[in-house]
Amino acid sequence: MPTPDINAVKKYLLSLQDSICSQLADEDGKADFIIDEWQRPEGGKGMKGSGRTRLLTDGAVIEQGGVNFSHVFGDNMPASATAHRPELAGRSFQAMGVSLVIHPHNPYIPTSHANVRFFIAEKEGADPVWWFGGGYDLTPYYGNDEDCIHWHKTAQKACEPFGETRYTEHKKWCDDYFYLKHRDEPRGVGGLFFDDLNKEGFEQSFAYLQSVGDSYIEAYRPIIAKRKASEYGERQRDFQLYRRGRYVEFNLVYDRGTLFGLQSGGRTESILMSMPPLVKWRYDWQPEEGSEEAKLYNDYLRARDWAHM
Repeated sequence: MPTPDINAVKKYLLSLQDSICSQLADEDGKADFIIDEWQRPEGGKGMKGSGRTRLLTDGAVIEQGGVNFSHVFGDNMPASATAHRPELAGRSFQAMGVSLVIHPHNPYIPTSHANVRFFIAEKEGADPVWWFGGGYDLTPYYGNDEDCIHWHKTAQKACEPFGETRYTEHKKWCDDYFYLKHRDEPRGVGGLFFDDLNKEGFEQSFAYLQSVGDSYIEAYRPIIAKRKASEYGERQRDFQLYRRGRYVEFNLVYDRGTLFGLQSGGRTESILMSMPPLVKWRYDWQPEEGSEEAKLYNDYLRARDWAHM
């Protein structure tokens, strides 16, 4: 198997970060992303690296959005990475990726998340082990069929050159992964998720990563454009803040990227950049039967074949 071209992956990820930030700032129309370039010397856990955090706050449309690139090195893979690959324990590693979460002001614009990443683990006398992972998912507060269909059809189109079963498989993986077991409900309406991608070889696997990464903004920006002028009131805003609590719960309890970053001694400010700026919790709250809030639970927080509707 050819040696992965790490520099090509890094160049693509940085250009992807630039492109996404430029398009989101254009759509917001008020604020731009600040840039925080950071270097991390080797710490107590043997991890070092660098990155470029880009953050937009208090925009006309985006309440808080972060698009982060990081490239880290370590002497040992953290537990979150070796839990399902115990043979990698004790190897040195490199990990790089772009991870983003966009929290809009308007409750009629869904929150979106995307991540594309590359790992390589090495050990003297053994072949390197590498893989790609990533995907994106959509978390609406007030569901909209048109948005969900557009989101999934865009994802399906990105998968088409890579086999007729690719979209179905990675959609199901997303539905299964972004699921809050303690709530018995999905985080949103899904999208794509994949990990440990390497069987097709470096070139084909990297091409798929790029197809997924490039399609994210094609899937999300039109939704922002259509919903950003929607009128809303205190009720909708209050429900949005309540549902953001589910987002926080997933990221802190289940998300592999969050766990990997914290366990490897990563940069905390960048790792927790995905958290919403405002959030609410309530004890045993239930939506009123027949309400728009109840419709989210009944019609959207379940697996559906949106791409074929």
